[in-house]
Amino acid sequence: MDNRLRHLSALRYFESASRLKSYSKAAEELYVTQAAISQKLRQLEERLGCKLFIRRGREMHLTDKGQILQKYIDDGFKHIITGLNRIQNEPLEGLLNVSAPRSFSTRWLMPRLWKFTMEYPHVPIRVQSVKKIDIRHTETDVLIWQGNENVEHLDLEQETLFEEAIYPYCSPQLAESMQFINPEQLLYCWLIDFHSDSFSWNQWFRSANVSAKRESLQWMEVDTFDMAINAVVAGHGACLATESISADFIERGLLVKPFDIGLRPGIHYSMISDPSSSRVLRINTFKSWLQKELNNTH
Repeated sequence: MDNRLRHLSALRYFESASRLKSYSKAAEELYVTQAAISQKLRQLEERLGCKLFIRRGREMHLTDKGQILQKYIDDGFKHIITGLNRIQNEPLEGLLNVSAPRSFSTRWLMPRLWKFTMEYPHVPIRVQSVKKIDIRHTETDVLIWQGNENVEHLDLEQETLFEEAIYPYCSPQLAESMQFINPEQLLYCWLIDFHSDSFSWNQWFRSANVSAKRESLQWMEVDTFDMAINAVVAGHGACLATESISADFIERGLLVKPFDIGLRPGIHYSMISDPSSSRVLRINTFKSWLQKELNNTH
């Protein structure tokens, strides 16, 4: 066996420091001191006879040789984890962490999650907000992603869930008072904007062939979709949303769609997971349930 494999512990330190670009963050992740990380990596550089890191400001960046080593270390650790998971997969029973956009969680997922719990009572679900698309080295087991990004380069699995057009919604009282006939009438309403990266009122007006200048419109800006929809339900203007997110409000008579003019392409949702996860049984069970639920509602 190659004697350099004696440095496996140092290579683990190297992987963490190179990924986090920080000795101190690597120390926190590995529960050791920063001095231990620094000493171990200095010894590794001495024995390999090359420099692996250079400091730029507060961050540690890889040298050319460090980048080469990182690629092979990353691939090697992935193979080891995959092998361990194949002989040590966790049972179906146990916690599953699901991350999703807040609007999708509160308006679509949470009202249906009881069905999963009834079917799989020994798989408790922890739902949290989306933090980042690369779920490796995080607690997230299944990520519901809103956007068109591709994760193939991250060695993650990605399955399209659905894509929806964007429509304007308002309260029945506002629709009755405005007597909507053409989309230009929305220019005279308060428009609720919650800073979505996927769509905007300007885009919707263009799709409806309406000339609109933001400075001449009446706006209310809020941080979240929940705040926007609550304002609209209360009769304060109109907001943009999808049919799946707004369906229960429409069924209860709290919202109406004044114009059947959809902004396309709209919102694209996909489901992301790590095929090398030790919770693969749990993950696949949840994914199958989610697809079945979507098939029943779309």
